[in-house]
Amino acid sequence: MAETIQTITGHKGDIIWDTTKPDGTPRKLMDSNKMGKLGWIPEYDLKTGINQTYHWFLKHQDQFKEVKL
Repeated sequence: MAETIQTITGHKGDIIWDTTKPDGTPRKLMDSNKMGKLGWIPEYDLKTGINQTYHWFLKHQDQFKEVKL
């Protein structure tokens, strides 16, 4: 996932992995097969979704500069 985001955003730096931490989720809590049996199919694959979201953000990022948390 990190490498996909890096490619889409054009980030050129190194990704530094902390190998002292667990890799991934201990157990999968969601199964999309149940949704598939009900007829749902994803409209986009993960890479396409990340790409579209990133480019949407670039187009609209000025709207978020005044947001204070």
